[in-house]
Amino acid sequence: MIYPYENIKNFTLPALLDRAVTLYSQNDVLTKVAQPPMSYEDFNHNVHTMMSLLKENGIKKGDKVVLLSENMPNWGVAYFAVTYFGAVIVPVLPDFHIADVHHIIRHSEAKAVFVSNKHLSTIEELTDSKLNFVINLDTLSLIDSLSSNNYTAKIVQKISDINASSVKEDDLAALIYTSGTTGHSKGVMLSHKNLVTNAMCAFEKIHITQEDVFLSILPLAHTLECTVGLLIPILHGSSVHYIDKAPTPSVLLKAFTQVRPTMMISVPLIIEKIYKNKILPKFSASFIMRFLYSFAFFRKIFNKIAGKKLLETFGGRLRFFGIGGAGISPYVEQFLKEAHFPYIIGYGLTETAPLLAGSVLGDTIKLTSTGTAMAGVELKIAEDGEILAKSPSLMIGYYKDEAQTQEVIKDGWFHTGDLGYIDKDGFLFINGRSKNVLIGSGGENIFPEQIEATINQHEAVLDSLVLQREDDKLIAKVHLDYELIDKMFQADKKSAAEVKKEVEALLESMRLEVNAKVAAYSRMVKFVEQIEPFVKTPTKKIKRYLYTT
Repeated sequence: MIYPYENIKNFTLPALLDRAVTLYSQNDVLTKVAQPPMSYEDFNHNVHTMMSLLKENGIKKGDKVVLLSENMPNWGVAYFAVTYFGAVIVPVLPDFHIADVHHIIRHSEAKAVFVSNKHLSTIEELTDSKLNFVINLDTLSLIDSLSSNNYTAKIVQKISDINASSVKEDDLAALIYTSGTTGHSKGVMLSHKNLVTNAMCAFEKIHITQEDVFLSILPLAHTLECTVGLLIPILHGSSVHYIDKAPTPSVLLKAFTQVRPTMMISVPLIIEKIYKNKILPKFSASFIMRFLYSFAFFRKIFNKIAGKKLLETFGGRLRFFGIGGAGISPYVEQFLKEAHFPYIIGYGLTETAPLLAGSVLGDTIKLTSTGTAMAGVELKIAEDGEILAKSPSLMIGYYKDEAQTQEVIKDGWFHTGDLGYIDKDGFLFINGRSKNVLIGSGGENIFPEQIEATINQHEAVLDSLVLQREDDKLIAKVHLDYELIDKMFQADKKSAAEVKKEVEALLESMRLEVNAKVAAYSRMVKFVEQIEPFVKTPTKKIKRYLYTT
């Protein structure tokens, strides 16, 4: 595959950074919202300073270095400092449980850790590891000691030669531990070539320039944000802004005003919440509006008007809103398309660094499709409906797990575990995860994700999970919007027992409404109230293995 990027001698992270610094040295690269930015030249200086610090304290090519932090400009500094001379970065999602973080540090045999002040206590509680030292990511300085009696940082024998090692395309660059919906965390080994070619493969889908401004709201330790929200902007000389807090509506609104981003990456949950909480209520505020909105002609007019206002909310300059990490609700995507909102649906996995397919802005988007294959990627459908992929971004394998690697990579094809089909125009459609498919009493394949998307259309539903009982009957656990429920039933004026009866009646009416929209073999016998929010992965997919009937 020929990529249209000059001056990159090989597919390595050092080559990507060197090119960016040569072309865009005075451009802004990374910053926190409303704070002074770091230029590409300053960024490069900080990377090399950290690289020297790492090597002076014994880190050599192939050694693992953990990166545990919320998003900040120094996250990128640590990432490139480690990988620039051939060491291996191990990004850890900051919302992982402390036990999982400790397991990753031990399993990866990490020699050092970059950690932010916010997560320092996690490292203080660590015992029995091979860590030699810890670096405070906020200050980019060595921590001489930690408060825990179980750990004392030490400086190992210095290495005088701090010249960068020769990094090869197929060298291991990143070790990423996934937290999936099946409960089994695996260490995905990604090479320099995997990461760099994936950053380059987006050129056919979207034109990015050095004037573009990214707003980063997903955790950088997730491969989607790292590739699309860090490597791709640096490849094109763009700038990236990070928010200090969780991306709540109020935090985002303020950031939109201050940054006025041209590009963003998001998971479906965020845009779905915006639609259900800010847009849909206006279309259902009165009987007349609900009546008119039920007609396609008026719906498209209303959606187009709402789309213009939505773009203003995002700062007025947005021209790319990438959505990935999970499937988006069809009714929300219909709104985005009719609103002429500049969204793109992407598909991929950590194992493919991650992009495999994506749509293109404009009228070529097909509703419910994840678009066509990215540059250099081959896709096909196996006889059982599983999506298979070949890509220069396909992982080296799972760390310390050759058996699992051979199970998913066969004859060069990666078995994604997703089921779907490719239409005559090459557009990929995903039905759901193969491990989630339920078998009906008549042998039918039931895709719970599709039923859940229908349930979630109801204004009072935040999340749902379809499960199968031992008698093959289907039920749905439903997590409601209790703030809305309180208003609907005037809960402050009624007893708990009265409200409970009304909630049960609402759930039953929902069940009947949904059953009228799905195939007979997909109908449910009961809706069960899920009081607590579902436990989710970092990309906001429900961890299904935690729930039973």
